[in-house]
Amino acid sequence: MSVDDNQKTAVVLFNLGGPDSKESIKPFLFNFFMDKNIIRAPIFVRFFLAKLISIRRSKREAGESYGELGDKSPLLENSLEQANALEGLLNHEDCGEFKTFLSMRYWKPFAVDVAAQVKKWNPDRIVLLPLYPQFSTTTTRSSFESWTSACKKTGLDKPTTSICCYPWEDGFIEASADNIREVYERAKKETQQAPRLLLSAHGLPEKIIEEGDPYQWQCEQSAEKIVEALNISNLDWKICYQSRVGPLKWIGPSTDDSIKEAAVDKVPVVIYPHAFTQEHVETLVELEIEYREMAEELGLTDFYRVPTVSDSAAFIDGLADMVMKFVSKNKTTSHIGEPLCPSGFKDCCMRQNT
Repeated sequence: MSVDDNQKTAVVLFNLGGPDSKESIKPFLFNFFMDKNIIRAPIFVRFFLAKLISIRRSKREAGESYGELGDKSPLLENSLEQANALEGLLNHEDCGEFKTFLSMRYWKPFAVDVAAQVKKWNPDRIVLLPLYPQFSTTTTRSSFESWTSACKKTGLDKPTTSICCYPWEDGFIEASADNIREVYERAKKETQQAPRLLLSAHGLPEKIIEEGDPYQWQCEQSAEKIVEALNISNLDWKICYQSRVGPLKWIGPSTDDSIKEAAVDKVPVVIYPHAFTQEHVETLVELEIEYREMAEELGLTDFYRVPTVSDSAAFIDGLADMVMKFVSKNKTTSHIGEPLCPSGFKDCCMRQNT
């Protein structure tokens, strides 16, 4: 790959976003449930449901969860740490100037404001890089669609590479395995028993997967690669899914049921959120507090949570490698440069854009 030393590259990182105050919890939730990729219903139905759910959840589940974190999400700050680390590493490559921008989907900074910032900086090209390793229509596709709309509104038109997914990128897998191994060895030493490793990802309704979303398959691939990298003999492990909301049937097994099984089997649990790359409400509250309390109520006192990859060197190195490898591709690509999802997944981002 040849990169002009005088060229400027904007790297736009995408994440979910989170409320920055108690007052913003309800509008954040409204934005989330108004997304047609989340609630797949006509807009008038979606508006009514988003209004109802955001009012109820801001007063109850979500309000209580963010209350544990001071009525705000740490997602923005933690994502900015990753963005700054990536920018610093890229600018040591001596291959032109790189600047990272962080675009959130459901709260500030919104895509339209970030697109305006990128336009003002006037790069020669853009790389879009979600902080979601596994592709889903509910996360990465939604962010890409929002970005496309924002570019049209702001008149931003530059050659663009979109990295749609990296479920078994070396740096991500290495950082995950390193974090797990440290906690696993500590748990084994303290309990004098081999723990069970639960790899917990955010769940989705089965309906979305049946429509062709490759997220579950990619989560399973990530889990298998992480277990392979751990190279622990006779490792007891399983994948599970958390964060269920609403009446629809969700993919499983659920994290709740997996913890209950461990309690019945009287085995320590080491839990790692392998679909999240930074700490936020679902790791710091749902896993660390709510699931821990549930485990203790079941008599499972040996419960260990593994931290996310965050800004670990291996993970940031992996992000930088992908940017440098595909910076001049000017199309949608996975981390391997070709479609990685089996052909049956019609919502595969790369297949849809090639």
